[in-house]
Amino acid sequence: MTPLGYNGDLMVQMQVKLGPATLRNPVVLAAGTSGVMGEIEDALNLSTIGAITTKSITKEPRIGNEPVRMVTLQSGMMNAIGLANEGIDSFIENHAQSVPSLDTVVIGSVAGDTIEAYVAVASAMDSILGIDLVEINVSCPNTQDGLEFGGCPKSLTMLLNEIRPALSNSGMLVKLSAAPGDIRKHAQAAIDSGADALTLINTIPSLAIDIESRTPKLSRGIGGVSGTVIHPVAVRVVHEIYRDVAKDANIPIIGTGGVLRWEDAAEFILAGATAVGIGTASFVNPASAQNIAKKLTSWVKRQGCQSITELIGELKLP
Repeated sequence: MTPLGYNGDLMVQMQVKLGPATLRNPVVLAAGTSGVMGEIEDALNLSTIGAITTKSITKEPRIGNEPVRMVTLQSGMMNAIGLANEGIDSFIENHAQSVPSLDTVVIGSVAGDTIEAYVAVASAMDSILGIDLVEINVSCPNTQDGLEFGGCPKSLTMLLNEIRPALSNSGMLVKLSAAPGDIRKHAQAAIDSGADALTLINTIPSLAIDIESRTPKLSRGIGGVSGTVIHPVAVRVVHEIYRDVAKDANIPIIGTGGVLRWEDAAEFILAGATAVGIGTASFVNPASAQNIAKKLTSWVKRQGCQSITELIGELKLP
């Protein structure tokens, strides 16, 4: 795995660290946006990106919410999938064996509705060869499960204190939502409970209405909005958490939310993110992640830097 991006006469270092894992570059495919795990390999060369995140897996299979579960908006999309997935036993049987063959870091995403369920899935993910990081999804806004833990620092601490000992082989990422408002206390609770990195942010609970039928466009009503519409919010949250919580603790952040262009990814880096999650953009163009990674390399060179890490948190405020 080469960490270098060649650009003209300068070799640019694009390698970044997330806990115990080393990524060849900061581009990460976000959970739930590229199949269960490696299906997107048919359209994307995984050797060109830093990591791929599995679909969020629960202890038992979940059918998810009734259709309609996704709608397109002018500046993004909304979904209320409801964590539909095959469950951890099926995931291990059908996907675990292929993890070592994927030419990128693999992050296992875990969700649940009880502490016991979270621990069971996290422990199972930790046992899979090639899973270097486990992302604890406590922020899915279209269920009433994980958000209860992510919405309260005390509940989050209780959950993570039980999960952390179950991860003996993998680093622990904690994925937080911006939905509770100021989440600095939530981020601090995650770090105090042993998080190796934070993922910020998930989709934001929203409502879209069909004005002719006077009914919600999603069958569930409330769903999570993603895409360019949430990008400035996500950049602000990443910067605040980096500045006030994560920087001094030396905890890296994966910035997610509305990254459709390389410029969006660069904004996250300057705001304080070590890596950048690509989600909605993969629906628009499955190859967008590798294009973003390539153009980030060019940006680092233009900034006169030898490593992308020199640009993390380098936002110049007036």
